[in-house]
This record gives sequence, structure tokens and C-alpha cells, in this order.
Amino acid sequence: MKPKKIYVIRHGQTEYNRKGVVQGRGINAELNELGRKQARAFYEKYKKVDFKKVYTSSLKRSIQSVQGFLEDDIPHEKMPGLDEISWGDSEGKPFDDYLNNKYVEIVQAWRDGDIHRRMTGGESPLDVQKRQEEAMEYILTQDHEDPVLICMHGRAMRILLSWLTNTHLKEMDNFEHNNLGLYRLHYHKGDIQIESRNDVEHLNGLIHEIQ
Repeated sequence: MKPKKIYVIRHGQTEYNRKGVVQGRGINAELNELGRKQARAFYEKYKKVDFKKVYTSSLKRSIQSVQGFLEDDIPHEKMPGLDEISWGDSEGKPFDDYLNNKYVEIVQAWRDGDIHRRMTGGESPLDVQKRQEEAMEYILTQDHEDPVLICMHGRAMRILLSWLTNTHLKEMDNFEHNNLGLYRLHYHKGDIQIESRNDVEHLNGLIHEIQ
């Protein structure tokens, strides 16, 4: 496989993000006003990059976050393998004391190496990694597509970046992310190098929240 530049961004802010409501694969929310401004700011900064393809998850918030590039007629493909982790029965619920305690408990289990754990009815990090592997194998083998832009989701990004950089999933929280934060990657001979981490320079002047 040929070398490839890969730009990976998290989607812009949604009302679920702003209000602190659980939002995973089962919530197909749209961007809010700030999220749309974040998307536009990213587009204005990177519209001159000659992206050969835009990949998104199947969820609206990721597609809307790259709308400017799609309006430029850059080829686009939706990949369900890039969807956010499913939080199962917790999705759509506010972080009250009970749910917050459950979330803290499961994240701590992941940090302790129990990456098979999942919220009731949801996915584990290993479940997500498995579907990401199939999606990324496809993306990386499209030799004529360089560079590419990928828009996805916070927890899913942490899982993806851990796997691509041969980092144990228990350390995935080291990959910080903001709404519309950018990771620039370089792929060569099976190796991924991170050239920039959670770059939010394009959001200067906008209020952005980490959710």
C-alpha cells in the first residue's frame, strides 16, 4: 500500500454534547449552531487541501461537519464502521448521579485493561475496533486516494488512534479530542505516525467544549 496522508476530525458540537446527554451510535443528532460554525471554520482553514475522498460515519453529525467539502464535490463515502461506540440503554439519558457513576466505573475498567466491558446493551472497545479494522483496511488500500479526510466521533477516535498506533486500548484516553479537533496522520509501510494532535487552531475565536 502506498503512503497516505490522513486527516481525522471529530464532529462538531450537538445539543447532546452541550447538555451533557449520552450520545452514541444510537443517537443520530444534528449539529447545533456552534457545531455548524466549527464545521465552517474547519472548512475555511483546510479547503485548499486537495482531498481525494471524504469518509464519514453513517451519522448526521459527522456528515454535516464536512458539508463544505461535500459541496465542493469531493467524493464522499459513509462507513458505518466509523460510527461512535454504542452506549446501549444509556443513550439519550442525561448524566445524573447514577449514570455518571456507571460511566466512571466502565471507563476505569477500560483503563485497568478490561476492554471487553460494555454498558448494558452497548459495545465494548474491542467491538468497535473490530468494525473499524474492516473500514480502515478498505480506506488504506485505496491507493489513488491521498490525502483523505475522515470525520467520526470522540470515543471511536480514541479507539481508532490506539489501534493505528499500536497503543493498548487501556491507554486510549491519552488521545484527547475537542469537537472539530484535528489529528493529522501519515501512513507508510504499515506504520502510522501522528503529525499533529487535536489541533484546534482553526477554532480560534469560537467557544469550543470538550464533551
